[in-house]
Amino acid sequence: MERPLNLSCLADTTPDTGNRSGSSAGPEGGQAHLSVFSVLVLTLLAMLVVATFLWNGLVLATILRVRSFHRVPHNLVASMAISDVMVAALVMPLSLVHELSGRRWRLGRSLCQVWISFDVLCCTASIWNVTAIALDRYWSITRHLEYTLRTRRRISNIMIALTWALSAFISLAPLLFGWGETYSEDSEECQVSREPSYTIFSTFGAFYLPLCVVLFVYWKIYKAARFRIGSRKNNSITPIRPEALEVKEAAQQPQMVFTVRHATVTFQTDGDTWREQKEKKAALMVGILIGVFVLCWIPFFITELINPLCSCDIPPVWKSIFLWLGYSNSFFNPLIYTAFNKNYNNAFRNLFFRQQ
Repeated sequence: MERPLNLSCLADTTPDTGNRSGSSAGPEGGQAHLSVFSVLVLTLLAMLVVATFLWNGLVLATILRVRSFHRVPHNLVASMAISDVMVAALVMPLSLVHELSGRRWRLGRSLCQVWISFDVLCCTASIWNVTAIALDRYWSITRHLEYTLRTRRRISNIMIALTWALSAFISLAPLLFGWGETYSEDSEECQVSREPSYTIFSTFGAFYLPLCVVLFVYWKIYKAARFRIGSRKNNSITPIRPEALEVKEAAQQPQMVFTVRHATVTFQTDGDTWREQKEKKAALMVGILIGVFVLCWIPFFITELINPLCSCDIPPVWKSIFLWLGYSNSFFNPLIYTAFNKNYNNAFRNLFFRQQ
């Protein structure tokens, strides 16, 4: 991830109007004051950090307190909430501190490496948890007879383990294999390794591969939904008119005539079944979850991949916007999921009422 935040480019610096040897000469010794717009932006980002932490913490508390949530797919939601609450608690606050320090890292090499490792770990885990939820919904919709509760629990646990193992490997690779440097003492920089090979490996492992998976999954869900709608239309039952229910024997026995004049058989072919309504709701939730995930992260990862591989000069303010847009995905994830689940809304209500 792009680690020096660039929101301080919004700050105004006091120009040097006196002697060059004075303490206020230029950005090295000068004092910087934040404009009103900068203070507003930093306040909004601080509110985003707090809201992300509280909302994901509420989801985790609900899953822990409600016994019926101790099963799939809520374990996948819990894994996603853990990664997102770690983003809010361990990554975003230090990003703000880094920005307020003028994009300079003055907290030492060790804390820099810890911060970068947690940043890559938590953001990658959050992205792969979204992918795991999308896969779980896809299998539950298209293979609901084979995808039993026991199978679902086993597969979801495997996906959670793979998610965190892959995220840990991507985040620790620079430290384990010397794959580039994250900290520069001379320039006081702390950022993800800019080694081109690591950039390709980390961006594809953290974003482009899960992006391909979720797009493929949603395309399959869309095809399955279209197929079911088409099948139901083709298999619709046309009401039989009473005149057609006349059964006559052969010509040599004309007296054997049976006529049904008043019998009417009605078949309910309109409307959705309970399961179809549930599947439509799940498909809509997955679509919104994937759409927000793509919109939040794709600008950042495009610049993250291109920047080290070419001499492109991206304005610092756009880097900051793309970075915090990606961070905001951790705020939207629990909102989207719980908005489509009445059980969470009821659990939230009961949790607050009990505390009162």
